[in-house]
Amino acid sequence: MKTLSADRLPPAAAKVALKQSQAYCRKLAKRAAKNFYVSFLTLSGDKFRAMCALYAFMRICDDIGDDTSMPQDARRAALQEWRGDVIDALDGAAPRHPALPALQDLVTRFEIPREYLLAAIDGVQMDLGEVNMRTFAELSRYCYHVAGVVGLCCIHIWGFHDERAKEAAIDCGMALQLTNILRDIKEDARMGRIYLPEEDRTRFGYALDDILAECRDDRFQELMRFEVARAREYYNRGRRLDAFLDPAGRPILDAMLRIYGGLLDEIEHRGYDVYGSRIRLSAPRKLAIAGTAVLRSRWYRVTGRVAN
Repeated sequence: MKTLSADRLPPAAAKVALKQSQAYCRKLAKRAAKNFYVSFLTLSGDKFRAMCALYAFMRICDDIGDDTSMPQDARRAALQEWRGDVIDALDGAAPRHPALPALQDLVTRFEIPREYLLAAIDGVQMDLGEVNMRTFAELSRYCYHVAGVVGLCCIHIWGFHDERAKEAAIDCGMALQLTNILRDIKEDARMGRIYLPEEDRTRFGYALDDILAECRDDRFQELMRFEVARAREYYNRGRRLDAFLDPAGRPILDAMLRIYGGLLDEIEHRGYDVYGSRIRLSAPRKLAIAGTAVLRSRWYRVTGRVAN
């Protein structure tokens, strides 16, 4: 990464850098956040820019961890360098990456604990090397780092008025990450990453070799039925978050849960065939979900009342 002066930027330069950084993050989110960006449109002003900055931060973390053009040691070193750049920027140093001024503003404006961001980097480090989750407790720890802390960041942006929002936000992150894991079994296995816990696979007699062989038999059906039911439990827990959020955050939560819940429905509808074509929602369906959420958000801003 290009290194700039470690001195603090003068106010005028910092203001320009922030605008450029927010534009960079918005462009990155619009290009890459296929399932998330449409839900960001329910927010306006600072909250929208903050969600783009948060997504850009996570995308950069993931891209470093997934860059197969670099050996694992180089990726590990790059993540450590990125961690250092993030810490320096949050300590007030001149940012060394175009996304960091927006991240500085995000953390300051919405009082997001930096440990959430550093925990997310730890989560990406867990993906380096071969991954073979042994237990659901181990998987839960991983999901907290790559998704739960993101949920915690989100509620600071959206606004919440009850400490119970934190546990519900972690449950939401868990629900979304479990959906990703079930959708991406084939792709993850090809990268040496097996997230389905070994204790679950053993319970249904479905071995690691069966995943690699993309075996779809009765054992796989039963295993997937079990995993989908577990994910739905987390969606049910996560929906409690709505009651703890400020009104402006409720439409985006609803959109995210409906989009990712729709992916889980699609997995079930296809008879758990995640080894075939990639599971996705159609663009019209995502736009319909986002459109409804945007209308709810605008209704609240005009009337001050939450639309059901």
